[in-house]
Amino acid sequence: MIYNFNLGIGRASSGVEYAQLYRARMLRAIDEPARFIFTDMFPRENIEHYTKKMGFKDKEILWLYTYFTDFHTAPVTYTLEDFQETLADVDYRVQRTGKIGRLFFSDHDFCTLYFVNEQENLLHRVEYVSGGRLIRKDYFTYGRIYSEYYAPLDNKAHLYLRRFFNTDGSVAYEEITDDGDVMYRFPDQILYSKEELVGYMVRCLHLNHRDVVIIDRTTGIGQAILQNCAPARVGIVVHADHYSVGSTDDRNILWNNYYEYSFDMSRHISFFITSTNAQRDLMRAQFEKYTGEVPEIRTIPVGSLEHLRYPDTARKPFSIVTASRLASEKHVDWVIEACVKAKREIPELTLDIYGEGSEQQRLLQLIRENQADGYIRLMGQYDMTDVYRNYELYLSGSTSEGFGLSLMEAVGSGLPIIGFDVPYGNPTFIDDGRNGYLIPVDEDMSIPEHVEGLSAAVVKYFQMADRASFHKHSYAVAQSYLTEKVMRKWKKVIRLK
Repeated sequence: MIYNFNLGIGRASSGVEYAQLYRARMLRAIDEPARFIFTDMFPRENIEHYTKKMGFKDKEILWLYTYFTDFHTAPVTYTLEDFQETLADVDYRVQRTGKIGRLFFSDHDFCTLYFVNEQENLLHRVEYVSGGRLIRKDYFTYGRIYSEYYAPLDNKAHLYLRRFFNTDGSVAYEEITDDGDVMYRFPDQILYSKEELVGYMVRCLHLNHRDVVIIDRTTGIGQAILQNCAPARVGIVVHADHYSVGSTDDRNILWNNYYEYSFDMSRHISFFITSTNAQRDLMRAQFEKYTGEVPEIRTIPVGSLEHLRYPDTARKPFSIVTASRLASEKHVDWVIEACVKAKREIPELTLDIYGEGSEQQRLLQLIRENQADGYIRLMGQYDMTDVYRNYELYLSGSTSEGFGLSLMEAVGSGLPIIGFDVPYGNPTFIDDGRNGYLIPVDEDMSIPEHVEGLSAAVVKYFQMADRASFHKHSYAVAQSYLTEKVMRKWKKVIRLK
């Protein structure tokens, strides 16, 4: 079995989760059973709704907190009617608006009901209020999976206990909380931190030498996994830049804090995985220079392409697309400003932005301020599989990409790319002057200079490039990322070939 460890997953997941999804598809294709383990709490949503929406199968998902119960990952099927059957024979009334409802016993005693959607009576959680104070929350999938208990403290509801249940209603274990400290009480033992809980889970997996543990995020869980996973082989996936350029000199290197522990423990790691040869080669050189040892480092793209995608009709002329989380580090605002600037010379230019995130409202405001609503659109979260091929050009404002799944998907649909010459994704997919442009950058560049660089490259592409040739070369770059080729790389790592 291949166990893949991560922290969280969400409605607008990061490249790490999408990398895991690609890996899941690869492992299915080569008949290697895999489980994807998530260790964060998910109080506002059933984890299955996130994982299934992305494309994971329920049997592939293990959640730390239900692992010690007999509940398995499943959609919410518990209904309002199921809940009402558990209530005492007392009078109450129910009202509902959309996804939220209330069940009133009196003005100060009621339950707030949180439904999965606005149409069905599927109930994800219930919050109990007594005397105007929150006292309990119950969480459901096909039964009650856990409850949270609250008491008033400093005029706030204070969580002091979580109780996790088996399907027959018996208590599997408890999490006791005290001012940020937690302990876990099982029938036969007590664990005094979440790290110990993770370690206990790893021990309960009963790993052997045929098993492989792959860690995608180590924060808060890496040490617990490494201390308990022997004799399984362990791999670390490096998803981002692994060191700080500004804090590194000829004598010392500052590793990225997300990878520092695993790098320090490299003698216990069976293999590291980078998504580009450039990062692999740099890591090898740095390990040799600063530690005197070179661990096993393999290059495996974090994604793959089932096949190249060609447009059914002519691409929309002068159309630009970008796709990412709408987060500040993606610099989508620079992309917007660059297109506003380029529009002055390319009147037909349009830009569609795909993705969701915390920057959405700010970006919408920026579009309005520039009176660009007519040609720049926020498209929301979308399955991009057959979308890229409708556009002419992909534009990236990111200044750091460990790989760039959207870049891979873009070239897989024949899109030229414009982006900054920064590690590691852009130089991997952009062959400067042949299928796009790499914009030189340095640490002293101002925001207007970044915007000007993007804008000038857009104008250059539409006014001077042999666009048909650029499309053709992007398809050539994409050949290396076809699923069959990436699959062979995973086979070599997993099966020691």
